[in-house]
Amino acid sequence: MIQAERGRTVRARPRVEGSSFVGRRHELAAARRGLSQARLLTLTGTGGVGKTRLAQRVAETLQGTYKDGVEVVELATLEAGHLLEPVVAGALGLREAGPDPMTALVDHLSNKRMLLVLDNCEHLLDDCARFVTRLLRSAPRVRILATSRQTLSVYGEQVLQISSLSVPGSGHPLSHIARHDSVRLFVERAASVAPGFSLDASNAATVARLAQRLEGIPLAIELAAVQLRALPLEQLARELDERFEVLATGSPAALPRHQTLRATMDWSFRLCSPAERRLWTRLSMFPGGVDLDGAEAVCSGDGISPAEVIDLMTGLVDKSILVCERWAAGLRYRMLESIRAYGCERLSPAEKRVLCRRYIDHYRDLVDRHRIDEIVPDQAERYLLLRQELPNVRVALELCLSEPRLARVGLETASGLGSFWLLAGALTEGRYWLERALELTRTPDSARATALWLDSMLALRQGDLAAAVPRLRECHFLARQPGNEDVLPFAIRTSGVAAFSTGDTQRGLALLEESLALFRAAGDVHGVVLNLYYATAYGSTENPERAVRLGEELLALSEAHHMMVSRGYAQLALGIAVWNLGDYPRADALVRAAAELTDEINDRWCLMQCLEVLAWIAGARGEHERAARMLGAAHSLWQAADASPTRLWYHAKWHERCVAQARDTLGNRAFAAIFRTGARLGVEGVFTCDVPTCAAKD
Repeated sequence: MIQAERGRTVRARPRVEGSSFVGRRHELAAARRGLSQARLLTLTGTGGVGKTRLAQRVAETLQGTYKDGVEVVELATLEAGHLLEPVVAGALGLREAGPDPMTALVDHLSNKRMLLVLDNCEHLLDDCARFVTRLLRSAPRVRILATSRQTLSVYGEQVLQISSLSVPGSGHPLSHIARHDSVRLFVERAASVAPGFSLDASNAATVARLAQRLEGIPLAIELAAVQLRALPLEQLARELDERFEVLATGSPAALPRHQTLRATMDWSFRLCSPAERRLWTRLSMFPGGVDLDGAEAVCSGDGISPAEVIDLMTGLVDKSILVCERWAAGLRYRMLESIRAYGCERLSPAEKRVLCRRYIDHYRDLVDRHRIDEIVPDQAERYLLLRQELPNVRVALELCLSEPRLARVGLETASGLGSFWLLAGALTEGRYWLERALELTRTPDSARATALWLDSMLALRQGDLAAAVPRLRECHFLARQPGNEDVLPFAIRTSGVAAFSTGDTQRGLALLEESLALFRAAGDVHGVVLNLYYATAYGSTENPERAVRLGEELLALSEAHHMMVSRGYAQLALGIAVWNLGDYPRADALVRAAAELTDEINDRWCLMQCLEVLAWIAGARGEHERAARMLGAAHSLWQAADASPTRLWYHAKWHERCVAQARDTLGNRAFAAIFRTGARLGVEGVFTCDVPTCAAKD
């Protein structure tokens, strides 16, 4: 079923079982009040104080308040400020088609009434400030909740300082101690690791002393509570007292509050075994979390055998250093950002150099093993895995491009993601990495030629012909040099797409046919598949009979090899070709099937084309109200992608004709009203809408 676009909360990761929300009643009320009074509210506070968890809780409680939903974008894993806008766009489900992702964001959000949560802004402070300033100015109904250790210093910003949880004073009775959030949090976490633990008259004073010692910092409390697996409560309290007294030269008041969490992590680090400490520091390399295979590949060696990794990770989960989450692909492990930052600090320069090379090699191999431009039955699974691993891949790319001798590895890795950038709609990010690598890698070989045609294709998808042409020119030159001949079919195919972009359809078709013949001659079935798609879609208007034959070959290949992603595009392209032959029932069936497959991976680029073609079919059947609704729903997606059907050769003529016929039949006013209804209904609405009912609403 096509999922609704509106009213959903985006989470970057699943909720962890057993990690309930404790306290913060006053802060929750203050945050809700702040968002009702200001369009930007920033939660500030020291690391480990619970800003992220509070923001998530605020988002959950306000989900029904905003008509267009609440969207959460986690920025902790993003290190390049240049990518802020495309990453936010991707998190909101937008697929870029224009050169400016901010324009697409503004267009998408301009009439939305929603709450956008930007979590962990402090390392991208200037970029976030600029982004928020423009968004608040251009999208008047959007409100923003940010978390950061520093304020954004943006005009109109309201700041809510998040302090530690309340702690009881000394010498108070049990009833008083039990009311404090720091105590409630400690008791709940303690009970989860030591079943049967509860607060009573015999331990209340000790628990209160622990809460005081840890200054009510939630992360510090959780790190201490998990030690009850191995330590009795009194011994836990004594060890903390001893540790803190050494640091504070005998006076608890002498230990600055901002160092309390650091001291607690130092203590937790000391309680880990030497191998656990080593693994903690190594796992801090992964901002996006890691599965067992990745941890074994990167973190084993030099004192840790691959067989030991799972037991050590289990130990770190037990100590609350790692969080274990269940994803569709299996178990995944991650660290809270404060714990990961601590681990990074403890990693020695010599060990980090070795680890970085293993990390780069692992992600280069992972990208190579999960290419989605290959004839494989797990295309969709590969795509989803790459999307999950993208924060880690970004780190690998940055490491490569920060070291000149590894720039070629970065070039090959960014190129290996070429089809991913296209399918994900991450065109700006793909060009960012490819162009950085091309600047650093000047060797005139096939690796450079491959990166050049990929960069050109991304630029063409964005309508940036001026950038694509010189890249293509150099690519053709290199592809004709000895040793680079395997790149020539790709260069010719990309030139065919470029020719269509300029309106030279005859040359475009000739180039696509030429490249298809070269792929067939080379026995490159992977190249044939993508070429068949372009030849079918782009050739559907000029030579529909030929396009149908090629489209049927593409669909047969996709089905024979169980390629779900390719199958969806095959059905779309063949549906367009069949439409041009006037077979509306078959076109309708093919395009609806493509839309269903597209929904599995949330591919908006394919989906908006499906809606467009279904509008033509409705119009051809005389269902002009339905056509207007479909056009409205498609328009919202085209607009979100900063694209237009008139920019695609195989859409332009039929789009204009469909609009003209609907306007002539319905009249301008009725057409505009129904068009707006389609935009408001969104994807799910227009697919499920009953025509008479919707017409009555119009």
